[in-house]
Amino acid sequence: MFHAIRSVVSLGIFLLVALSIGSAAAQDRRQNAPGEFDFYVLSLSWSPSFCEAAQERGNSSRNQQMQCGGRPYAFVVHGLWPQYDRGFPNYCERPAPRLPRNIMTSMLDLMPAPGLIFNEWDKHGTCSGLGPRAYFETTRKARAGVKIPDEYIDLQTAKTVSPEAVEDAFIKVNPGLSSSAIAITCERNRLQEVRICMSKDLQFRACEEIDRRACRRDKIVMPPVRGG
Repeated sequence: MFHAIRSVVSLGIFLLVALSIGSAAAQDRRQNAPGEFDFYVLSLSWSPSFCEAAQERGNSSRNQQMQCGGRPYAFVVHGLWPQYDRGFPNYCERPAPRLPRNIMTSMLDLMPAPGLIFNEWDKHGTCSGLGPRAYFETTRKARAGVKIPDEYIDLQTAKTVSPEAVEDAFIKVNPGLSSSAIAITCERNRLQEVRICMSKDLQFRACEEIDRRACRRDKIVMPPVRGG
C-alpha cells in the first residue's frame, strides 16, 4: 500500500514538472523585454458592436459615453500590439512610464476613450521599446496605412455578413494585404474586430497564430453606426 501511494505521489510530481516545463517552453524567451518582438497587430474595433454590448450590460462609464454618444464612430483603433510569432508580451515596464495628457488627447480622434489610451500604453506600448510619443505616432501611421472599405464607413442599417466577406472587402482595397495577414474576430453574433498583422516597419505580413484565433461563425452582424 505504501509503495502504491508513493508511486501515485511521484507520478503527480512528474506531471507537475512536465507541465511547468511545457509552459516555459511555450513562453517566448524574450518574454516582456521592451522592444524585443516579431511584429505588430493593428486592432480595429467595430465601435457599434462595442456600444451595443455595453448598453446590454448597462455599462455607462465616462469612456463608454464618449465613444457611444455624439460623434458617429465606425472602426476605431483598439490598439497596436507587439507580438511574438508564438504568444505576445504585455506590461513590459512596471510601473509604466507616465503617459503625458497631451499625447493622450492627441489620439482621441482614433481611440475615442481616455481610459483605453492609457491602458493601451501600459499594456502594449511599454513593450514596443518606444517612448509614448513615438509609440502613438507609430499607431497613427499604422492606422493611416489601412484603408477602410467604403461600405463600412457610414453604415446606416444593420448588416449581416460572413467574416470572409469582411476580410475580402479589406483585402480588395488594401494592396499587398492577404488573407494570411488579417483576422476577423466576433463576440457572440457580432463583428468585434479586424486585426491586421504588420512588420515592425508597418508592412503587411502573415501571422498564423492570429489567423487561428479568427471568428468561426458563418454569419455575423454589424450594428449600424451610432450618433451623429
